[in-house]
Amino acid sequence: MTEDSSTFLTPDAHRRLTAELAELKGPKRIEISDRIAEARSHGDIRENADYHAAKDEQGLMEARILHLEQILRDAKVREAVDTGRVEIGSMVTVVDSDGDEMEFLLAPAENRGSARLVVSPQSPLGTAVLSRSPGDSVTYEAPGGRFQVTVASVRPFSG
Repeated sequence: MTEDSSTFLTPDAHRRLTAELAELKGPKRIEISDRIAEARSHGDIRENADYHAAKDEQGLMEARILHLEQILRDAKVREAVDTGRVEIGSMVTVVDSDGDEMEFLLAPAENRGSARLVVSPQSPLGTAVLSRSPGDSVTYEAPGGRFQVTVASVRPFSG
């Protein structure tokens, strides 16, 4: 796959992010607005903790809305394909040097919730296994040290 990995979304992740955006732009905006109005009715807003807390929450929510809009605007929503190699959107099983197995979805963090474990293609492990095939061993540097894994299996994510 040659497209920018930061734009890949599984259909499941796209549905979840779209639903979150609708909730934030609808009921949550109304809820925050009502809380701000209620807090403002209590008098002087300079020393009104409820008002400041609601305004802070509103700011965080509006930032999340902008972030979700950008993700969804630039998203490439598609199912992964079976190429026999590790691609963005693949479910990958690796075995470490101790014989421990780990299965993960190789995809940007926005896909959290699509699979039990999501590993970013920009992470040390993600970069090391990208484009590899079952049987390939790779060594990579991570903050915890130097690690070696063998790609045990690769399949397209379906969820």
